Amino acid sequence: MTLRENFGGALRTVRRFRKAPQEALDVVSSRTYVSSLERGLKSPTLDKIDSLAEALNVHPLTLVALTYLRSRTRSEQRAILEKVRSQLEELSKFEKKQRTEP
Repeated sequence: MTLRENFGGALRTVRRFRKAPQEALDVVSSRTYVSSLERGLKSPTLDKIDSLAEALNVHPLTLVALTYLRSRTRSEQRAILEKVRSQLEELSKFEKKQRTEP
C-alpha cells in the first residue's frame, strides 16, 4: 500500500470511529475531496490534515501515526512508537540545549 492509501484508510477509520459521515467534514473539505483522500487518490497538505483532525476531534499526529502503523504487526507498531518517542525526547533535549547555549 502507498502512503496515500494508508492515509486514506487512517482517515476512514477515524471518521467511522467518530461515527461521522463524509458530509460531517464539509466544514473543511468537500465530500468529493474526502472521498478521494479515503480512496488514496489524493495527498493532503499538513494544513488539511490539521483541519480534518480538528473536525474529527483527534490530534493531527493521530492521523499521521495511524497512517504509518496500518498493516503492521502489534510488535512492529510498538517498535515504531517507541522509536518516535525516543527520537522526540532526544530532539527536545537538543532544542533545549540550543536555546541555553550562548
